[in-house]
Amino acid sequence: MTTLHLEHSAHTHTHGPDCGHTEVRHGGHVDYVHDGHLHRAHGGHWDECEPGGHVTHDGHEHRHGEDCGHARVRHGDHVDYLHDGHRHAEHEGHWDDH
Repeated sequence: MTTLHLEHSAHTHTHGPDCGHTEVRHGGHVDYVHDGHLHRAHGGHWDECEPGGHVTHDGHEHRHGEDCGHARVRHGDHVDYLHDGHRHAEHEGHWDDH
């Protein structure tokens, strides 16, 4: 999966283990959930960590929901579920890998 480089230029908050935002380990880095966005450190600034396209998580039989046991994070206009180092989002009858 590719990730778009979308600099979050107006972001003055410094994320870290004690900043109070949820940490999400993702693709070899850590994202921080902040105001419905996922931020990651990159080259001295913060980027929006967004997938670079539609990536279906094939073979995902588990149905996520309020009581599934996986952490939920608000991401834009939907909810992602943290599962095995991935963020899953329901999309048109399947799960996307964010």
